[in-house]
Amino acid sequence: MNAGFRNNVFRLFLLFFIFTLALPNANSTQVVDPELRKRLISAINQSSSFEDRFHAEVWLLDMSTRLKIRIEDSKTRLKLLRSIHREASRVALPPELIIALIDIESRFDHFAISRSGAQGLMQVMPFWLKEIGHPQDNLMDIDTNLRMGCTILKYYMDIEKGNIRRALARYNGSLGSWVYPDKVMTVLTKHWYRS
Repeated sequence: MNAGFRNNVFRLFLLFFIFTLALPNANSTQVVDPELRKRLISAINQSSSFEDRFHAEVWLLDMSTRLKIRIEDSKTRLKLLRSIHREASRVALPPELIIALIDIESRFDHFAISRSGAQGLMQVMPFWLKEIGHPQDNLMDIDTNLRMGCTILKYYMDIEKGNIRRALARYNGSLGSWVYPDKVMTVLTKHWYRS
């Protein structure tokens, strides 16, 4: 058995094990913001992308070169970057901010699961799927995860009237602490910001 196959089998086993541990307690209740719920439902049916071909080529080349340290395969990088750009643009957020958030949240591992049960690239909590009437959707699916994560972050940006640090703290569930927002902003300015 080759090492790659063994690693994939181990990863799937670990993913299943962590996922079963992360399932919410049947007695627990989630407080759901109705406006955010409405935005997530609306986001399921929308999409947009680049202004023109030149803008697309320049941005994709630049970001793909930077992302190579995390994802070796160029085809995978470009597909992910197109999806990030599309979903960030759809909600009028800088795609580089989403890339920085993903870098901190999951290190670009779309199978990532946190101790609290958050899933995928942007670490979205799975209760949202049921809440918006899409329990069959998969947060490990890159496009689903990006659509929901970007929508949630945009909602928090609106609540915080454009204050990125406070919106990031809300996204992370750490409002009042600057540790998480500072991590995202540091990686954004040092590695992902286009000057």
